Amino acid sequence: MPLLFLVRHGENDYVKNRKLAGRLPGVHLNEHGHEQAETLGKMFANVPLKAIYSSPLERALETARPIAEMHHLPIIENPNLLESDVGKWQGRGWKGLTRTKAWDLVQQSPSRFRFPGGESFLEMQTRVVKALEEICARHKKPHEAVAVVFHADPIKLAVAHFIGLPLDYFQRLSCDTGSVTLLAVGKDRARLMWMNRKPPCDLNF
Repeated sequence: MPLLFLVRHGENDYVKNRKLAGRLPGVHLNEHGHEQAETLGKMFANVPLKAIYSSPLERALETARPIAEMHHLPIIENPNLLESDVGKWQGRGWKGLTRTKAWDLVQQSPSRFRFPGGESFLEMQTRVVKALEEICARHKKPHEAVAVVFHADPIKLAVAHFIGLPLDYFQRLSCDTGSVTLLAVGKDRARLMWMNRKPPCDLNF
């Protein structure tokens, strides 16, 4: 049963200023985000990681780097770990979006929503789960530990899938910047060991 440490990237100015970065290029960690990443690297020092996977976006790679350097491992990029394709909402502020008619649908019935010009939550969940299932297939040994660095909604959707939580409830989960969530995934079952642990904390399992 491999152990998947799901890491949300550190803070960036889009998060800080409550804007939706989506897949915009050039969104880097801010000062606090770099501090979070360095702390995460230290937190993983005693975790026997076998591999590190990451979304190709800069903020995820920058978060993964201290962890990779601590373990002398390469960062394996996977496009299926990308942030939501939010289409025309990319770059917009949360304040304005919460006033749209679509916002209640996003929060209450996300399974029925598609980002204008982007993907649906179901499509997002499907591609992320595919990526994680492929990772699990490569790391079959009992308690083989793997770090996967990506984004909030994809992490929450993955957790919802593996624990059998309906997609429409995934917004009830929390995933803060610089947090770690642990899933143990077997052939016939998965267990959520813990979720949204933030530095400083213990990553024992």
